[in-house]
Amino acid sequence: MTKKKKKIYKKKGKVVKNLTRNIFKILKENSEKFYNHKQIAAKLKVSDTDGKTQIIKKLAELAATKQIKEIDRGKFQINTDRKYSIGTLDVTSSGNGYFVTDDYEDDIFIPNINLGKGLHNDTVKAYVYKRRSGKKYEADVVEIVARAKTEFVGVLQKNPTKNFGFVVPDNNKMYADIFVSESKMNGAEDGDKVQAKLLDWPSNSKNPFGKITKVLGKPGEHNTEMHSILLEYDLPYEFEPEVEKDAESLSIEITEKEISKRRDMRKDLTFTIDPKDAKDFDDALSFTKLENGNFEIGIHIADVSHYLQPKTILDDEAYKRATSVYLVDRVVPMLPEMLSNGVCSLRPNEEKLTFSAVFEISQKAQIVGEWFGRTVTYSDQRFAYEEAQYLIEANRKERLEKRGKNQDKTASQANLNVVTSSDSAVLQNRIEKSLNCTIPADVSITDKEYTVTPEIVEATLKLDELAKILRKKRMKAGAISFDRVEVKFNLDEEANPVGVFFKESKDANKLIEEFMLLANRKVAEFIGFSKGKATNKTFIYRIHDEPDDEKLASLQNMISKFGYKINTDTKETTSDSLNQLLSDVHGKAESNMIETLTIRTMSKAKYTTQNIGHYGLAFDYYSHFTSPIRRYPDVMTHRLLQHYLDGGETPKADSFEEKCKHSSNREELASKAERSSIKYMQIKYMQDHNDAIFDGVITGVTEWGIYVEISSNKCEGMVRIKDIKSDYYTFDEKQYAIIGQSSKNMYQLGDNVKVKVKKADLERKHLDFNLIED
Repeated sequence: MTKKKKKIYKKKGKVVKNLTRNIFKILKENSEKFYNHKQIAAKLKVSDTDGKTQIIKKLAELAATKQIKEIDRGKFQINTDRKYSIGTLDVTSSGNGYFVTDDYEDDIFIPNINLGKGLHNDTVKAYVYKRRSGKKYEADVVEIVARAKTEFVGVLQKNPTKNFGFVVPDNNKMYADIFVSESKMNGAEDGDKVQAKLLDWPSNSKNPFGKITKVLGKPGEHNTEMHSILLEYDLPYEFEPEVEKDAESLSIEITEKEISKRRDMRKDLTFTIDPKDAKDFDDALSFTKLENGNFEIGIHIADVSHYLQPKTILDDEAYKRATSVYLVDRVVPMLPEMLSNGVCSLRPNEEKLTFSAVFEISQKAQIVGEWFGRTVTYSDQRFAYEEAQYLIEANRKERLEKRGKNQDKTASQANLNVVTSSDSAVLQNRIEKSLNCTIPADVSITDKEYTVTPEIVEATLKLDELAKILRKKRMKAGAISFDRVEVKFNLDEEANPVGVFFKESKDANKLIEEFMLLANRKVAEFIGFSKGKATNKTFIYRIHDEPDDEKLASLQNMISKFGYKINTDTKETTSDSLNQLLSDVHGKAESNMIETLTIRTMSKAKYTTQNIGHYGLAFDYYSHFTSPIRRYPDVMTHRLLQHYLDGGETPKADSFEEKCKHSSNREELASKAERSSIKYMQIKYMQDHNDAIFDGVITGVTEWGIYVEISSNKCEGMVRIKDIKSDYYTFDEKQYAIIGQSSKNMYQLGDNVKVKVKKADLERKHLDFNLIED
């Protein structure tokens, strides 16, 4: 690879945030006045050509839908005759709602009687008017434009004497029970957990009419609840037979003809590092020392797009799912198992078709050369993270010991012959002796062939060294370090939680993370940036906008209760102080709460064809290339990358943008389902701990009670004010506290308290505590 000149990257013009809402705000300031695009750009402080083009397009779009009026050529005015708006309905658990529309700056309150049979997240048409006070707006839903959802999970309550019943939805934002006649119950019995589909909602009926489409089982049963969580978020839990059939019909032979079209890297030392219980290995690393002292490092990704062809049943299903879903006890894959765990998985000692990003990297982790394309590879070894971590820690220990003895010998020079044994005790003793260290207790090396060679050890240690340099550079550039502790469960054979443990990202995890980030960033730069400027080629970017100032101010207000602060004067000071905050709280009782609050302060990452960079990673260009087995956007990235490598012209962005929105939405639903499964398992775990007293920290304060997170297992529940018997407590919003009327005793956000389980309600997925008072 030849050495390339250092590139200076110029960031592309940003997408103007909240453009529709801000245009309405300007035009409403003086409804008699009219504005052209230059005047609006000046008020919005938009000076770049890209931003001005966005304003021109948005003005034309609003005029075409008669939301604004074009008084003269290029001069616009608010349409004061228009009192109806289109927007989204946000229903609260209280049964009231809010109308969210770009036509108005603030969300507009809708009392329950004005919901017009609209449901949460429905697209609706609403009449907006001022309240009698004349200061604030209210809205009245007059038309359901599109239902966000028509199927709901709930419990069937049959009328014992009549031929009908009602499905009571699990979701507390679904305020109406669903009427079901006996003929539409699909064999469901009273008390069954079911999925019901809305059929009609007559104007004279309080309840919608529906039919039962699936009988899931009895509430509280493990599989019933897991399937309920998936269906609640419109996520499937099985493949239809025709999808499985389409997968099985694929040709999986790797022919000489196909190999001839690819770069053959089967002889390069290659291995995977994944979770010990992983079944789909979609990435591998190769490592080769070059004569000039540099290293050739390949990031090899399963070539899913070779098997997943457009306009097939299999591709349609993958797009519909858009992502794999990771619940506490299972994975619901995007692709059938034959692909995800079989032909596409980079399993050890098997040849695989891959799509690769190959880099020449110097000793100081500088990128000297790059190559992208289709390859064929052979994985020599599969490591679990724990095993790779063991090698890294063993080397660190040995280096420290030998530094003290003033010796120069390194771990890669140790006597590391091939080790094969089914006797775990013998195996452990052999590896410990060869590496002169003790295997950590959480490392599982049992009943398998475990091969350690000097070459693999050397590669792992050098990759770790380079990853640490790459990470240091990224953090210096302003990346935010979210090294959150994950809550995990030890499950018995029936998937009941018998223990809770925390999983923390260690060096081995970060090694893989840095090289995946490198591949994702360089692929995006390769397509999106050329000759000092943006190429405007259609591509799939993963973007992350800067945090909102109001959210940062709210975060500052909250963390000040714990004695922390952040500096938001500039972009640099913001990222530096956020990293300092996350470092300061690490390992403390309030860490989980503050880390969660900090994440909520961040904008949501999403997929789009409009690149604005990734704030959290401090990258101007970033894509998702490395996980096509579990993410559909990565499949699109592979297809577009190959299209451009073949010399293709840029396709229109519209259809890709629509697919990006769909993928972002599905990803969000999958995340919600994952959190719901964790919450469910936490409550199930706490059912068996009714007599225990736990230390916790107050993570939220409301007018009806305080939320407490147990320090030892991160389970969060509520202590209701009415259950605190020592005094009459009232909510103090300014101090984030409840205060005793007589004693003036205060329970404040961040306080350490002791609690005991009052009720663990699996059906409602709610945990209630009693406060143990001094």
